[in-house]
Amino acid sequence: MRQAKWRTRLTRGAAIAALYVALCWALAPISYGWIQLRVAEALTVLPILWPEAIPALYLGTMVANVLGGLGAIDIFGGSLVTLAAACLTRLTRHSWVAYLWPVLLNALLISLYLSALAGVPYWATALSIGASEAVVVLALGVPLIRVLRRRFKPEEADTNQT
Repeated sequence: MRQAKWRTRLTRGAAIAALYVALCWALAPISYGWIQLRVAEALTVLPILWPEAIPALYLGTMVANVLGGLGAIDIFGGSLVTLAAACLTRLTRHSWVAYLWPVLLNALLISLYLSALAGVPYWATALSIGASEAVVVLALGVPLIRVLRRRFKPEEADTNQT
């Protein structure tokens, strides 16, 4: 039984990473830059339900940022910000605060290097990234969590959360 659970988690993690990359690639014109609407960021709330989403989002972001063309700072920096947000989301999964981590960390940290690369003031970039992240997390991520909680059994997802 343990091996089946391990296989399920590995498969789910691979699917999350692949979906993140696919969404970024399919929606590339709006997924990169200091003004963006990265629809794949709706998946950043999945650690609320599944711990395997943490490494999946890290790897998915890393591959997606390779495709984005902004270089090593985005590939590694962006992935580490996603990893931190995913870990904090998981730690606060029983609270509405879990939904804030991807928004806050992306707005404040991704903007540090994105503003320099784009030659745009930091706060303009932070507001742009933060607003787009909030839209995606609230409009897509929150409903996604609600749907997934109804779909999966308690042993497949933590259902005692927000």
